[in-house]
Amino acid sequence: MPIHYKHPPAQSLADLKKELGRTGKEMADLCWLAGDQHWRKYTNPREPRPMSAQMLFTMMAQLELDEATLERIYARMRQAGAEFRPAQDGEQQP
Repeated sequence: MPIHYKHPPAQSLADLKKELGRTGKEMADLCWLAGDQHWRKYTNPREPRPMSAQMLFTMMAQLELDEATLERIYARMRQAGAEFRPAQDGEQQP
């Protein structure tokens, strides 16, 4: 399904973080980012990085879907040939 997408403003992402009561690291984890320094790039009011639809979808899916549904999606990703696992705290992403 093709979509027309306009990324959320930096302030909206900052507001979401506050609403959820999450840390920058926790928000980065929801987006599958390497660390909170990367999350801050999307919430910087002076020079915000636009958040892709795929990244926003990943974050919202983790907030809204139950664990069983997420595991089914991960299984399909692996079936398609993807290789991934959760990174341990402090472990660098390749």
